[in-house]
Order: sequence, then structure tokens, then C-alpha cells
Amino acid sequence: MPNFFYDNDDIQFLFHHFDLAELARIQERGFADAAGTVQVDGRRVDYAPADETDAVDNYRRVLGIVGEVAGETIAPRAERIDAEGNTLNEDGTVTLHPLVADNLRRLAQADLMGFTLPRKYGGLNCPNLVYTMAIEIVSRADASLMNIFGLQGIAETINAFADDAIKDEYLPRFARGDVTGAMVLTEPDAGSDLQAVRLRAYEEDGQWYLRGVKRFITNGCGEVLLTLARSEPDVSDGRGLSLFLSERSPRVRVRHLEHKLGIHGSPTCELVYDDAPARLIGQRQRGLITYVMALMNGARVGIAAQSLGIAEAAFRLARTYAHSRKQFGGPIERLPAVAEMLTDMRIQVEAARALTYETSRVCDLENNNNLVLEGMAGDPPPADELKTRKELARAIKRLNGMLTPMSKYYASEMCIRVADQCVQVLGGSGYMTDYPAERYLRDARITTIYEGTSQLQIVAAVRGVCSGAFEKRLAEFEELRYEDELLAGLREKLVTGREQVLAAIAFVKNQGTEYLDLAGRRLVDAAAAVYIGHLFLQQAAAARVSKVSGIVYPASTSPTGAPDSTGCFSTAATASTSPSPDEQQLTAWRQRKARVARRFIETEMPKVRLNCESIASGDRAPLAEFELLAGPVPPKD
Repeated sequence: MPNFFYDNDDIQFLFHHFDLAELARIQERGFADAAGTVQVDGRRVDYAPADETDAVDNYRRVLGIVGEVAGETIAPRAERIDAEGNTLNEDGTVTLHPLVADNLRRLAQADLMGFTLPRKYGGLNCPNLVYTMAIEIVSRADASLMNIFGLQGIAETINAFADDAIKDEYLPRFARGDVTGAMVLTEPDAGSDLQAVRLRAYEEDGQWYLRGVKRFITNGCGEVLLTLARSEPDVSDGRGLSLFLSERSPRVRVRHLEHKLGIHGSPTCELVYDDAPARLIGQRQRGLITYVMALMNGARVGIAAQSLGIAEAAFRLARTYAHSRKQFGGPIERLPAVAEMLTDMRIQVEAARALTYETSRVCDLENNNNLVLEGMAGDPPPADELKTRKELARAIKRLNGMLTPMSKYYASEMCIRVADQCVQVLGGSGYMTDYPAERYLRDARITTIYEGTSQLQIVAAVRGVCSGAFEKRLAEFEELRYEDELLAGLREKLVTGREQVLAAIAFVKNQGTEYLDLAGRRLVDAAAAVYIGHLFLQQAAAARVSKVSGIVYPASTSPTGAPDSTGCFSTAATASTSPSPDEQQLTAWRQRKARVARRFIETEMPKVRLNCESIASGDRAPLAEFELLAGPVPPKD
């Protein structure tokens, strides 16, 4: 039977490429839990890793379980769930499709519903990077189920900002899979602009209540609802909003289930709050500014991972079909146009995966660094280290401010392209429901819309690109030198690309904010291409800029073990009388990555140049001549 973790060479490769031991050291608080000090409900936890090797081995076992459940249980059910959907009951409750409910039950039985929660609440305490891999795997099986499985960020938000009483009450329930949650943010007149939220929160005799309507709520029928509401009626902007926890009850009614293009297994609800009791999360007036922003950043990386899963499924279907479909005397994969399409589909998926996983890893570095600063990962650091870590915190925050929207934008746009190309490869068969190609395209279409549209991600990412975060990170990347002639030559092309992007940034900064937003897509596309090109080179050479500090580290699985005296990295394998299969496979994967890097950089750098030249033209026609070029508003029928 298929295992969606073990059958994916690229995820396997990246699992080895990233230094998960580095993340585990702080994530596991020096492996203090292994001594049996952590308890859940008064009982000692069954397992905690003893050291880095044990932790990384556990991450692999967990992903193996995810891959097994996804391949053997979730994927075979996806077509039926898509066709039949969920049911809205007369009393305002929702009955999940029985196969959706059983999928969730099986994930809970495998202890996968508290993925990143601490062990003291019954969670697995996995890094976000491992969770991102799990989300991709589940999404490949059924993108709609990810919309419930991937909402574990709600529990993370409770863990980060709620008081101990709320955490102790709710987090073990999330970890056991007893409850699912929902991010209850948008309203009929407050979609992208959450500052316009009007749902009312009021307090009587120390008890908070919620009244109003929310719309487009993914899994709004869940048991635990994190709701953004206006607690300060006299404050009209985001400063008047607070975050509340409410439970499903007769006072929270699903008025409507949306009829959607795709992701049919995920219920999208319109909710009516009728003086529903609620509990304040954290402090008043910080609901949007602090808590929802943190929640949505995690959700955006989750949608990037969902996009990867859909695109992976679409590519695999196209690749298999093109190999077996015979036309003109042979399989259509031999036709040059189809061969190029399939080649670039896979490279697009790998490019988006490289960026998304790197974003998740940097998020883990930020979270772990904050744990050290807060004294939650052992003894507080000494004064000299404290200063360095505070500087590091600021640098990582700026980098994440660029990478998070960039990865969501890049991966979701890639997902739609690859799903569309899958239909094209299958031709007429792809347009029919005989194959899941049309479902992949329908499911893909939402990824550029929810958790912030591509246009909003560009607005956020371009400010990171222009703030210095891009330039600083590229300088760190360019400290790497490559002994391999191919990689060295590709590196120089990326240096040229970086110079072109910086010239475009300088031009844009002199044109005002309006032009920055107009040129944003082209600038983000160019910056992302250069950034990903460097990630591909590092994958090929088993090298990595491990921290956001300018320090270069060899990968723990590097065949060369360390750079030579000149700081160069080679793709050659370590001499060994009897290399293990794993070492041989890693070497083969890296050699392939060198060719992937070549194809990506050779095709993307001309686009970088064209995008930067277009930006430098200063053309403002879409703004200056909008009425003329777009024409009048069409009359209503």
C-alpha cells in the first residue's frame, strides 16, 4: 500500500538536508522530558526523546505514520467525499461526511492531532517544519481534510496567548482529537479588511457574550471557535478588536453551508452568534494586532503546504498518464512540448517546496530563539549571549515578515499552474470526472484566496523585499562558494540576478508607495526566483546557511562533512569502503538537484531581468489610464 511520506523522494531528501537535530535541541528543552518529569493528566508521558538522534528518528516515524494514513485511508476516500460533501441540519448543526469523521478519528488514534503542542498537554512537540511536511502529505491525499487537520494553529494560539486555566482545559482535548477548531474572523463586510469586523463582544457580570454574524468560516461547525470581535464599540479600527474563545452550542448556529467550487469535504459556514458566552484570550484590544496576526502567519504557511500537496498529486497524475498514454506511435511523454511541461511542473513543485520548508525552518528558529530569551528552554542565557539573541530575534522577525507571505503567494500560484497543466496533459480525459485532475484544479483555486489573497501577500512580501531583509539574507547566501564548476557558474548568475533586483528596489523606492504596490508582483517574483535558486544550490552541495546570522554551517548529513580551507563545498561523496544505501541515495539526490538548479536558474534568470526592466520603465498606465484601458463598468443585465 502507498505511504505518502516514504514514496516522495524530495520530502525524504529535505528531511535529511535540514538540520532537524539543531531544531530538536531547543524544541525539546535539552531533552529534560526524557527523565520522566513531564506528565499529562497526572500520568507520565509514554515517550520523550533522549537526544537529538532519538528526536529526529521520532520525527521520521511520525511522518511515516502520517504517510501511511494518508496513502491507505484518506486518499481512497477523497473522490466520494468530494461528490457527497457534508450536511446542514435543521437545528443549525453540521454533520460531517462519515468518511471525513472517520478520517479525523484515525488521525486522532495515531496521536496526530496535537502535532506541535507540548507534551504536558499530550502533544507531539514537533517543529513547525515537520508539521509543514505532514500538512503537505495530508493535502496530497485530500486537500479538504487538511482544512481541518491543518487548523491545529488554533491550539497553538491558545497555548501562546491564553491563561493557564484555558490551556489546561482545552489543549489536552485538542491533542486527543476530542475537538476541532475554527478561526472565526471574516464577516459579510469584513473579508480582507479585518479592521472592519463588527461582531459585538460585551461583558455582563464578568461574563463575555458575542452577538453578530460571521461568514466564510472554514470548519465553522467545529467545537472550539476562536472569534475576533469588537470589544471596544467606541474604537472603529483594529485597536477595538479582541480575541475570544467560545464553544459550539445552541447559541452559535450555522445558518448556511457555502456551495463551493472545490474542497467539498471541508464545511465552510455562515455563523450566527446569539449572545453566545465566550472567554477572553489574552488582553483586550490585542485580538487583531497581535493574536490574529500570529495565527494567520501560521495559517499562511499551512496554505503553502496545502498547495504543495495538491500540486504533488496533480504532477504525479500527469506524469503517470503521459507515460501510459500512447499517441503518434509512442507515449506522449516523448513529445517535446509535453516533456518540457512535465519537467517544469516537477521543478515548480520542488521550488515552492524549497521556499515553504525554508520558511517553516526559519519560523522554528524564531520560535526557539524566543524560548531561549524567555528562559523556557533551560537556564537564561548569559549577558553577552542575550544581546546576540535579541539582535537575532529582530533579524529573524524581519526575514519571516518577508518569507511567510512570499511562500504563501509563490506556492499557491504554483499550485494553480500545475493543476491546470495536469488537466492539459490529460486532455479531454482531464476535463472529465473519470480522473481526479479536475478535482485538483477545483481544489487548487482557493489557495490564492483564503488566508489572504495573492495580492495581499504581495503587498506584505514586497515590503520585506524592500526593507533590507532580502539583501541581507542574499549576502549570507553568497558567502558560500562552490567547488563544482556547474554550481559555481550558476551562483554567478544568481549574483547578477540579485544586483538586478536591488537596482529595481532602488528605482521603486524613489517612485512612491503607489508604484511600489503596482510593481509588487514583478519584484516579489524576481526576488523569490533568486532566493530559491540559492536554496537549490545549497541542496545540491549539502550546504546551508543554518542561522540568520551570517554564519555558514555544513549540513549534518553533508557527504563532505565540512567546507575546505577556502570555504567551498563539493558535491563529491565522502570516500568510504562501504557506503550505506542512505549515503548513496543522498548523493544521487544531490547530483540530481544540481541539474534541477541548472534548469531552474537558466529559465528563471531571464524572467528576473525582464521583470526588473519592466519595473524600471516606470509604466503607470493601469493607474494613470485606468478608466480608458479598463473601460466603463458594464451595465447590469
